[in-house]
Amino acid sequence: MATLPLDLDILLDGFGESFDPSVLRTAMERGVPKERLINSRVLERLQFSIIFESEEAVAGFNSWYFDTIKRIGWFDMEDPRTGAFRSVRFVKGDIGTLTPMVSGFGLSRRDVTVECLR
Repeated sequence: MATLPLDLDILLDGFGESFDPSVLRTAMERGVPKERLINSRVLERLQFSIIFESEEAVAGFNSWYFDTIKRIGWFDMEDPRTGAFRSVRFVKGDIGTLTPMVSGFGLSRRDVTVECLR
């Protein structure tokens, strides 16, 4: 399985973790609504920024994204919060907008969201 390139840095500022609880809620005529689980596993999403320290790092990431994982493939990456390796993919294949942090794209970032089963 592919792995997120190791020469990239993950910016923890703005890191987020969320999931859909996969619960069906049914309103009752009286009393509290009933709830039941829809799925035994849930889809978890991680939001973070990838930092590129050079234009070559951007080109390498783009090559990995288009040629290795082909935009929608699964890949392994280290979870920024737990340090454990997880199999993830970019949500809808979206890697966000490349934004320069200094002039000339010598330092740039992409805000991304990945998803995995929990």
